[in-house]
Amino acid sequence: MSGSGVASTAGNVAFQSPAFRRFQVVRLLGILGLQMQGVAVGWQVYDLTGRPLDLGLVGLVQFVPAMLLWPITGSVVDRVDRRLIVMGTLFGFALTGGLLATFATVGIASLWPIYGTLVILAIARSFSAPAQQALLPQLVPREHFPNAVTWSSSLFQLSAIAGPALGGAVYAITGGPRGVYLTAMVLVLAAAATLTTVRPREAALSRERPSWAQLFEGVRYIRARPIILGAISLDLFAVLLGGAVALLPIFAKDILQVGPAGLGMLRAAPAVGAAAMAILLSFRPIRGGAGRKLFTSVALFGLATIVFGASTSFWLSAAALVVVGASDEMSVVIRQTVVQLATPDDKRGRVSAVNFLFIGISNEIGELESGVTAHWLGARRAAVLGGCGTLLVVLFASWLSPSLRNVDRLEDV
Repeated sequence: MSGSGVASTAGNVAFQSPAFRRFQVVRLLGILGLQMQGVAVGWQVYDLTGRPLDLGLVGLVQFVPAMLLWPITGSVVDRVDRRLIVMGTLFGFALTGGLLATFATVGIASLWPIYGTLVILAIARSFSAPAQQALLPQLVPREHFPNAVTWSSSLFQLSAIAGPALGGAVYAITGGPRGVYLTAMVLVLAAAATLTTVRPREAALSRERPSWAQLFEGVRYIRARPIILGAISLDLFAVLLGGAVALLPIFAKDILQVGPAGLGMLRAAPAVGAAAMAILLSFRPIRGGAGRKLFTSVALFGLATIVFGASTSFWLSAAALVVVGASDEMSVVIRQTVVQLATPDDKRGRVSAVNFLFIGISNEIGELESGVTAHWLGARRAAVLGGCGTLLVVLFASWLSPSLRNVDRLEDV
């Protein structure tokens, strides 16, 4: 790569594109609103019943629609203006905020209205995630795309830190969830207004006639591309086995004995590590050996998980979680860049929908796997075993997908 080519991937070069700048404002406002809303929903549900199982159902009712809709969402994203799809989902998010605020105002004793609203939210998210992923390459030149992915991920992590804190503060100040829901709704509507100013380049949308074969084209395309299949599968199985973060309440209460305040610090630690790594990669981008760095980062994720599970020191545990977040962030940046650049415009929606489903499976089922293993073996053994499983996945995937391991520059995928 020439000297000018190297410079084009570093710093904040992606922000030279007005469309990218404005779209990041859209994402920032939307993520803040949804993160605030998520905190309030958790508090309200647990306050109404006091049953941990009901909190689990909050995640389940949001995962099931994504699992059922992914063939349709991907096809729609590949056939319809992606900016219009994102706009529609923002209005869907605003609708859920308004409904939840109404329920909080009138007072409800049943959780079913909340669960029903979360289904609407999940349907909107099922379209929003692949549409946003597929839209990103339309906002910057191809040579700036790795930098765009890095900054997008960085802003997401910063929002993931600020959103829950802001939601909790508004909840405490207003004395209930209503103020949080209304604030979230205003933020999402502001995101929709900002989106009207975003002007992405034209994309080559799919002109295929709708059919069952066309709906599942994303799966076939991924299966036929070892680099994409390897990147998605590595993330799926590594997170599936290394989901120790789901066990944080047990560690905070019974093992580290740091109480709710310590739990908050432990929950923030992975996001702090991820945000720091994302900012670092923005100014020191991955310029070579991308495939090897992907496998190294996932291996580091597994090692840090083992350290976390073995630790009885709060500060060592927090440091291990920072490394978990940082290594996961590097793998996310590389994987997202590989998947998007190796996929043509007219298939990005369907491939992104499959990718979104895999992420949902790894997170939700990973939490279930960690919980079941902890029930059988104890939390510390479960975390250590999960980290060891992640290392085995890295070894197996490295042998199975040499094309991914040998990827050098992300721009050349």
